[in-house]
Amino acid sequence: MARRRDLPLERDGTGRFLPWLIALMVYLACLALAGAIMLDEASGRWQSGLTGTMTAQIPAADSGKSDEHPATIAAVLDVLKNTPGIRDAQPLTTDSVIALIEPWLGKGNVASDLPIPVLIDIQLEENATFDTVALAIQLEQVAPGTRLDDHEIWITRMLRLSQTIGAVAMTIVILIGIAAAATVVFATRTGLAVHQGAIEVLHIIGARDTYIARQFQVRAMSLALRGGLLGLILATMTLALLAGIAGNLEGPLLPQLAVTPSLWGGLAALPLAAALIATLTARITVVRTLSRLP
Repeated sequence: MARRRDLPLERDGTGRFLPWLIALMVYLACLALAGAIMLDEASGRWQSGLTGTMTAQIPAADSGKSDEHPATIAAVLDVLKNTPGIRDAQPLTTDSVIALIEPWLGKGNVASDLPIPVLIDIQLEENATFDTVALAIQLEQVAPGTRLDDHEIWITRMLRLSQTIGAVAMTIVILIGIAAAATVVFATRTGLAVHQGAIEVLHIIGARDTYIARQFQVRAMSLALRGGLLGLILATMTLALLAGIAGNLEGPLLPQLAVTPSLWGGLAALPLAAALIATLTARITVVRTLSRLP
């Protein structure tokens, strides 16, 4: 980049807006990529936390206290523990159930007379397979109103949703890359038209197309890298702001806006990718354009 340049590319206005356009594109790409990475990591946490488990929910007693129908609880536990594929089944204490509800209602907002159902945590054996419909019918017979929640169904749906959103986010990043390349093509062709006289003189004295292209690609790389770093800084500030806002929310299903190595690596790669796209695009554009000249 420190080599002598025969074309005064810095003096014209063809690349004046290129860094700002690249900054905007990198900013949008960073947000899309960050959303995809965070959602993928959240899906992984949900999957690791719920895989191999199920939950049985026994309706609360008429008085609202979950410990007043021990016979029903014992009957449900007997069915569960005698079902092949179930490793263990233990009822959660009332305090544990309240702790699960508080993130939704707020700490201390669970009324003492609120009817709290009995939740039974079911641990499955590895690679266990059984008929959940038949098990739900058995539980309904011994304890009417009992529900069996199969987490695998919920996990499958969440993974499908996260994969779809991730694919959409990556498509957005690719489209932004194509738009960045088109912007560089336009700026490079404009620069070629502005410096057409100087380029013809260089051709006359024996300059090769690759020599001229090198000057354009170095200029494009410098502008794209400058704009990419600006877009990265703005995206980092936006993510930090969103993380601060999300930290004040108590949502157990909200993805954590934590800065992970994979997130930093993906974001840091975008300005470099923008510079690479600009460099290659400028070189190809110049070489192809000059090859058509007589």
